[in-house]
Amino acid sequence: MKDNLEIRPFQMGDEATVVQLWQDCQLTRNYNDPHQDILRKLAMQADLFLVGILGGRLIASVMAGYEGHRGWLNYLAVAPDCRQRGFARQLVDAAEQRLRLLGCPKINIQLRQDNTQVLKFYQKIGFQVDEVISLGKRLTHE
Repeated sequence: MKDNLEIRPFQMGDEATVVQLWQDCQLTRNYNDPHQDILRKLAMQADLFLVGILGGRLIASVMAGYEGHRGWLNYLAVAPDCRQRGFARQLVDAAEQRLRLLGCPKINIQLRQDNTQVLKFYQKIGFQVDEVISLGKRLTHE
């Protein structure tokens, strides 16, 4: 039997738990303040910042976004003790459904090159490696 998450939009009372989840999943970096990332997301399409609740415990998150051309997924996280149970897939499905309702034709994600385990997950659920170069430029120094 597959466990089902209660999936809902992020609420401010979730902040400390979500940041701890991201830290437990090694998603945070010293150059990104996760609290600031949350505030920024809440200012833009807050309804696309989803969390997964299992038995009253927040165990998963994903930030989705759509800028009119492509959708994006960030901060997909599942608590280490809850992995391999389909929760990441359920969150991605929920984000995809919301993005489709906005007319989003394609989703992009960026992964760190050494994150081969997550690459395999995304490929398993239908994502393909695009032949592109990802560039970035910091506009703030937190």
